[in-house]
Amino acid sequence: MQDALRLAQESDLDLVEVAPTARPPVAKLMDYGKFKYESAVKARESRKNQSNTIIKEIKLRPKIDPHDYETKKGHVVRFLKGGDKVKVTIMFRGREQSRPELGRRLLARLAEDVQDLGTVESQPKQDGRNMVMVIGPHKRRSEHKAEARAAGDKSRREQNSGA
Repeated sequence: MQDALRLAQESDLDLVEVAPTARPPVAKLMDYGKFKYESAVKARESRKNQSNTIIKEIKLRPKIDPHDYETKKGHVVRFLKGGDKVKVTIMFRGREQSRPELGRRLLARLAEDVQDLGTVESQPKQDGRNMVMVIGPHKRRSEHKAEARAAGDKSRREQNSGA
């Protein structure tokens, strides 16, 4: 132990205990400040590359007007294109609860309408007064961001060349 401390002082390094529970304890000569900095940089990089999934929610009713359905479907399409998962909830009220097949039919229709953008991750489930289904995008969020960035760069180039 004394030899290790002397070696560390001579080489102007720190003596860092790597495995304190091992017998005998394992120590390493290193520049501890540099080690801490590099580990912080690695942690920051891994956080930057990490993609967090966002779940957006759309609420519908079994007796929905065709135009309202198209509007809600447009929102689902926008969310899926953005790389987000979509939780579609159908809320039943009163006597509607005795007709869950209406909700299932509506969810199946929505899933079919957006099948080119996403897939059903969890099938429709009755949960009290609500019926819930989750649709996930085909591409990951990072791929959508890269695609959007490329499209933005292309449109900027076209504007600059035309002006």
